Amino acid sequence: MSSQDPRLSFQEVLELVKLPPATSGSTGQRFMSTRAAYVPGADVPQLLPRPHKAAFGGHVYGQATLAASRTLRELEDQKGTKPSERLGFHSIHGYFTSIGHRDRPFIYDVKPVATSRSFSTVSVTAHQPSVASTNPEGDHFPVADAALTPGPVSFTAICSFKSSEEHSDGASIQEDSVQKRFASILSSRRSQDWPPSPLVDVDALVSIMGNHHVGTFPIVDMKKVDMAAFNEGKPAHERVELILYRLLKPLPSDGSDGYDANAHMAVHGYTVDRNGLLMLGNHLGFGWKLGKVASLTYSIVVHVNADEMVMEHGEDEWWVQEATFPRAGAGRGVITSKIWSPRGVHVATEYQDGLVRSFGDEPQQMGEKKISWGKL
Repeated sequence: MSSQDPRLSFQEVLELVKLPPATSGSTGQRFMSTRAAYVPGADVPQLLPRPHKAAFGGHVYGQATLAASRTLRELEDQKGTKPSERLGFHSIHGYFTSIGHRDRPFIYDVKPVATSRSFSTVSVTAHQPSVASTNPEGDHFPVADAALTPGPVSFTAICSFKSSEEHSDGASIQEDSVQKRFASILSSRRSQDWPPSPLVDVDALVSIMGNHHVGTFPIVDMKKVDMAAFNEGKPAHERVELILYRLLKPLPSDGSDGYDANAHMAVHGYTVDRNGLLMLGNHLGFGWKLGKVASLTYSIVVHVNADEMVMEHGEDEWWVQEATFPRAGAGRGVITSKIWSPRGVHVATEYQDGLVRSFGDEPQQMGEKKISWGKL
């Protein structure tokens, strides 16, 4: 990444500051985001006169993961848990309940639900102040913002954590890796030579803008594999999209600076949320008719021990999101994504259900577009 690259690292974008407990004797933890969320479409020149304002949902999703992990880690430290016995991230099931705003922080209330030596659950509730931050530019939200009048709950989640263990009787199976099944496509060029993942993955916009813009999407470098030939003639539920991604900057996994293996799960959750519902809109043929797009539920289940989620920083450390679109109807759509490691291990599966609506049959001029790319 060049010194001129405007994209920020995980540590810069998703860092949290710990807040005092809301009440005396509380067993939970409170955290606040320190930097404004990425806004989908904000770096699309054609949309600048009427930019999209909703915060990227992956921001609150990733930070909820991080806040839950830090809360559990503190409990483990209080109990004197050995490093080898610490629990690794297992799943997060989240629900988006109101729109997120860029000009104010997210505040996370985290509470242990049930804890044991082998499996624990933690709840996370996020809200924002009802007014803008005292520093609405969002390059650094002051801790005093936590005292502003709270707004509605914007996100809730249950996270689970599990102990590491060996394969039972040596059994470990999976389908052929995405790298093997799509070898002819993936090997047709170097990973870094595929075009950037679109700033806003709407076919109608990409046809005008081209597919060479990198933009300011943080944390990871993302590439979109050209699957047009593979998908041609197939119904939407049989089509596949492949997204490659790798860390922009190193992220510790040894606990230094508060970042352990569980923090890397937050990277995957943040990344896989980027353009999924928009890609579904493309496969539904909505084009310029694409209207409301918003996540309702978003879940990830990890299938491996925590150390296999860790993302090394390197030129060839490309992870793969294999996205499919099994169902659309009733104004909603489903995305399922398998997350594959650079070494071809199926480490996690994502399931997302969200609104994907058309505005009707009449095309609109760019300046009159009403596309809403973001969370409800």
